[in-house]
Amino acid sequence: MAGDEEEAPVPPADGPSPAAGNAPAAAVTATVTAAEEDMVSSFKVFKKSSPNGKVTVYLGKRDFVDHISSVDPIDGVLLVDPSYLDGRQVYGQVICSFRYGREEDEVMGLNFQKDIYLASEQVYPSVNTDTANMSKLQERLLKKLGPHAVPFTFHLPQNAPSSVTLQPGETDQGAPCGVEYILKLFVGDSELDRSHKRATVALNIRKVQYSPSKGGRQPCTVVRKDFMLSPGELELEATLDKQLYHHGESVAVNICIRNHSNKTVKRIKCSIQQGVEVCIFSNGSYKATVASFETEEGCPVEPGQCLQKVIMMTPSLENNNRRGIALDGKLKQQDTGLASSTLLANPDQRDVFGIVVSYSAKVKLFLGALGGELVAELPFVLMHPKPSAQRPLQHVASTEQLETFRSDSIDLAESDAPPATHGNGAGLTEPLTGLRLRH
Repeated sequence: MAGDEEEAPVPPADGPSPAAGNAPAAAVTATVTAAEEDMVSSFKVFKKSSPNGKVTVYLGKRDFVDHISSVDPIDGVLLVDPSYLDGRQVYGQVICSFRYGREEDEVMGLNFQKDIYLASEQVYPSVNTDTANMSKLQERLLKKLGPHAVPFTFHLPQNAPSSVTLQPGETDQGAPCGVEYILKLFVGDSELDRSHKRATVALNIRKVQYSPSKGGRQPCTVVRKDFMLSPGELELEATLDKQLYHHGESVAVNICIRNHSNKTVKRIKCSIQQGVEVCIFSNGSYKATVASFETEEGCPVEPGQCLQKVIMMTPSLENNNRRGIALDGKLKQQDTGLASSTLLANPDQRDVFGIVVSYSAKVKLFLGALGGELVAELPFVLMHPKPSAQRPLQHVASTEQLETFRSDSIDLAESDAPPATHGNGAGLTEPLTGLRLRH
């Protein structure tokens, strides 16, 4: 699986290079020297090379944001050893892999996974000579990596599904159900050619959504229930303090009960429910409780009485091992949590291979065996806040010796020296000059 790569420690630049197959992946932190000021700004670069070390991919990020109206382009740099190609080309593909059944149930030829190729084109030799739209990171890497590095850019469709994983059961084995994205680059004679693992780079990426800058209207609902052969009615008013919440925030549910009937409210239960809709199935919708609170405080609410109460709940994955809870798409060595709400430009145009996630707060009043129940439900949005695009500048002397770190991070700095060239392809740090190992 593409996300199961192992990271290798980065060796000293002046020492022997590692074997080609021993440096499959690394997360790289780069620093770019400012020409006018005596400081540098840091940014992270992800890299992964093929088992034979002849093809290496550099990405500035692995999370690509869906802005509803558009999706961030997948832009990076490919470094290749031309002597290995022998007349072949390097092709790039973006694959959306949708698993809708357990891998252990795949018997007698059944397959519960669909792979959708969202983008596919030749990357090397480059057929796109337009370099005007390159990102700054691509320009920096091209200067550092030499003439055998080429930029590439892929675009995802606007209605492509977000990365979501369904939590497997405790006894489940194999890959979990959900949607994941794979960036694949391989050496072949055509884009339909079967790729060989030794000359293939497959890297997991994610398509994510962040919360909008402003929330919607404050959720509020009023429900009433009358009773046969009984005068009056029971009224329940429920309100949330806001419509947009971030992960980790507590949801405040304001409850107001007005009992104009002759029944008695004996117990109150509040819960936060996650709604999951697997679009490929006509009846693939279900709900899972991710937070709950039950109380008898203030009860019983006798006829003619009123009760006002605020209940705080925090939706969380902690101590919740139920199969089928939707989680954010997971990358290697990263913790995951509850999936964010899915925002759609047009709810009627849902991708058939997508998973739509929603949240709601549910209030239930228990009236006893004969009185039944009264239920109110309030939908809200739960998402991650948009990370800040600005990174602080670090005051570091521009002439300071650059270092590599054992945590698989590399510092890149602009200098007047000519860019290094890629020779035999063995050793990912070969093109990056001025590096030494920190102990």
